[in-house]
Amino acid sequence: MPSRLDRNSGIINKNNSIFQWRRIGRKMRSIWLLLCLGLLAVSSQVHAEETNLEDILEDIDLEDIAEFDDNDEEYLRLLEEKAKNQDVDRENELAQKLADVHHNILNPVVEIDPCETMHCGAGRICQLNKEKPECVCIPECPEESDARRHVCTNKNETWPSDCAVYQQRCWCDIKDPGCLDPTNAHLHIDYYGACHESRVCDGEDLKDFPRRMRDWLFNVMRDLAERDELTDHYMQMELEAETNNSRRWANAAVWKWCDLDGDTDRSVSRHELFPIRAPLVSLEHCIAPFLESCDSNKDHRITLIEWGACLELDAEDLKERCDDVQNAVPHLLG
Repeated sequence: MPSRLDRNSGIINKNNSIFQWRRIGRKMRSIWLLLCLGLLAVSSQVHAEETNLEDILEDIDLEDIAEFDDNDEEYLRLLEEKAKNQDVDRENELAQKLADVHHNILNPVVEIDPCETMHCGAGRICQLNKEKPECVCIPECPEESDARRHVCTNKNETWPSDCAVYQQRCWCDIKDPGCLDPTNAHLHIDYYGACHESRVCDGEDLKDFPRRMRDWLFNVMRDLAERDELTDHYMQMELEAETNNSRRWANAAVWKWCDLDGDTDRSVSRHELFPIRAPLVSLEHCIAPFLESCDSNKDHRITLIEWGACLELDAEDLKERCDDVQNAVPHLLG
């Protein structure tokens, strides 16, 4: 029968064995814990280079790990939660950057060029002067080798291109050294192509031309109405001209005068006469002297009254019934 000492020794040895196994267990769990921490650190580095083991353990003392037993899993849970939060923050940061990029693509910041809304006349271009847009004479015109690009001016002079004519007119307007003759400020194009000797318009031809011009204007207006190329306002005027002979020529004359008044300043410049003058010069040798006669006061502008007078229309039949005026002041219709 074992003695009491032997029994006590056995108990001590058993307790020592249990204690040693517990220490081994703690060490194994500590080693496993450190391995888990290493894996967490590697995982965090995939998402962000700046994330490392020190960041994860900044609030935890590794020297105390071996002193804990039941709390090891709690530390792992805390570490996993901290790593997860950092991953979520990183994902949110990347998502925000992607959202910003997407927003910039759909809503780009567009710098508006002030010259895009600046209208400059023929022979002028827009340039910025101290960040403010202004119209200046076109500095250089392209060279035209094709004779069909040449133009004939009202001075019966052949110029290399329409650009050259407009440039010259601009230079003379501002008294630039490039101006060859001060009167070129009123230079305009008669027709395309080199100048040729034209027939003289006099006698019966000149006397009968206003009638031919009135008929031509009405026929053009009617053709445009049939092709539905007039605004509603001018369609009404054409219909009125068709059904009322007293308005036949007057409505056509008012429509054409309004059509030529491109800048809507209630007068037609000699330059604005180009669309009607150029195509008719070769066909109607009286068009040039006729249009010259319309400018009765020689101010290089043709008012509606002057336009009607050279077409031999009664001033009482002429009303300023332009489409833009009609839209602004409805009572002018009628």
